[in-house]
Amino acid sequence: MNILKQFQPVRAFVFDVDGVLTDGTLQVIPEGHMIRSMQVKDGYALQLAIKKEYLVLVISGGNSPEVEDRLKKLGVTNIFMRAENKLEILTEFARNHSLSAEQILFMGDDIPDYEAMKFAGLPCCPVDAAWDIKNICKYISPIKGGQGCARDVIEKVMRLHGKWILDTHIKAQ
Repeated sequence: MNILKQFQPVRAFVFDVDGVLTDGTLQVIPEGHMIRSMQVKDGYALQLAIKKEYLVLVISGGNSPEVEDRLKKLGVTNIFMRAENKLEILTEFARNHSLSAEQILFMGDDIPDYEAMKFAGLPCCPVDAAWDIKNICKYISPIKGGQGCARDVIEKVMRLHGKWILDTHIKAQ
């Protein structure tokens, strides 16, 4: 089966932060502040997906007002930080937006994402995700977390739907 067929029904993107939208590295600076790096290409794809009326949800166990601020500037309004139960947040989001599981792409990278990813119709991960996560994924991006893996999956879906900025279609066969 062509993997792209599984991207066709996607209407909502769900992302973890650390290890997906960032490379998972934390630099601790004086006063206990932590610095994360985010890829501009992921940011571009996130804001374009929102403009093209896809739903975007970010669920993180971490807490970073700076990351939340960055996401809000990109247009992301569904942001859950300090999430203790990602599956509960995801199922409520799906219910509130009348989404079936197959319409949800969830990209995570480690054990806290596991249960929510199993619920999603299209569980995806970056190439450097934990083995247990790779084992349940239908698509493993060849791109590492924080280096454009979110762009990879967003672009695939939007090209299939003819909504990518250059409107170049890829075909699901």
